[in-house]
Amino acid sequence: MSVTKFNPNTVLPVSFTEQAIVHLESQVKKQSAKGIIFNVKESGCSGFKYLLELAFDLDVPVREYPLSDQLTLFINTDIIKLIQGTQVDYIQEGVNRRLDFKNPNATANCGCGESFSVEQQA
Repeated sequence: MSVTKFNPNTVLPVSFTEQAIVHLESQVKKQSAKGIIFNVKESGCSGFKYLLELAFDLDVPVREYPLSDQLTLFINTDIIKLIQGTQVDYIQEGVNRRLDFKNPNATANCGCGESFSVEQQA
């Protein structure tokens, strides 16, 4: 039996549905961005808020992952443990559209889905 260790340099720590990739590709193309940067910040009623922003200038340390031929994902290296295993989906409900985050590390989510908390390990 062998043990495989997670290597954030080679394995994409998050996943995106095809709908999310198509949506993000169109946003990147419209704005002529380098790609999308995935980050979180302390905010909201649960502690952290997800940030998916167009990447123009990268001023934080990031890891780079190709999601498709037209889309590059940049992830802030400081947050990989918080988002490891997260699935991002693009949901359309009537006229409403949004990105949805399913994070297995989240110990709580706010009611509106904007923020999450994780148990901090010492």
